[in-house]
Amino acid sequence: MQEYYYELVVKVSSHHELFADFLADTVPVGFEEVDDGFIIRSEDELDTIAWALEQFNEALQKALKENIELETKQSKLKNDDWVKSYQDSVKPLQIDKFYIHPTWDKPNPDLLNIAIDPALAFGTGHHPTTSSSLRAISKYVKSGDDVLDVGCGSGILGIGAMKLGAIVDACDTDPVSVENSIHNAELNGLKFNSIWEGSCTNIDKKYNIVVANIVADVLTFISKDLKNALKDDGILILSGILDKYEKKVLNFYKDCDLIQRIAQDEWVTLILKKAD
Repeated sequence: MQEYYYELVVKVSSHHELFADFLADTVPVGFEEVDDGFIIRSEDELDTIAWALEQFNEALQKALKENIELETKQSKLKNDDWVKSYQDSVKPLQIDKFYIHPTWDKPNPDLLNIAIDPALAFGTGHHPTTSSSLRAISKYVKSGDDVLDVGCGSGILGIGAMKLGAIVDACDTDPVSVENSIHNAELNGLKFNSIWEGSCTNIDKKYNIVVANIVADVLTFISKDLKNALKDDGILILSGILDKYEKKVLNFYKDCDLIQRIAQDEWVTLILKKAD
């Protein structure tokens, strides 16, 4: 172990998940999600990552035509076993029926336990979009349901559905996310019925529940695919939506009834059902 390591603290004012996706594709080491950004640690200097984030932010602001504040600060720290310090900082979390805990922590005997390896997965339940999606899954998923998780990320939502007895398929356009989902399912003694790299375009199967925790623009772009994947009485769980984009998303789902809205901080999760 080297005597020193580098820590890059990243703060972003909005579009947290877009930056998380960018880092997942770019950073050769794991990173930690915090409320207002990310922490990246490496034994190598992180100047290149800081520069890449600035370039990504510039491109994102131009594409979205809005201001996004980005702050990066790199420090050189003494290497007093930061892995242990990181593990101590990741706390278990209860969300309705579920108890999400890191692999090194004890399960809760009274709840449905989901073990997650934060070194590999970027969805640990602490982000409002993940926690509200799990609340919706806890309420609407029943044993024997066919469930599709679109943009599965760490696999935590699909794992939650499987813990309730559902048969779960999943997909993600990021191959690392697919690998992480499979890994986390195995940690919980579970296996996806089917999981693939890609989206839900042109699939033949129909599902009782379709969950998509992505971002607003993607939810509008793939709205037809998500609705086509639903059974006639199926339920659609949409998350990753900033409240200012809620109306924009709902415009693409006018043929569905809004049966519940879960708001947490600036994020909204919408539960929809095909209109009769």
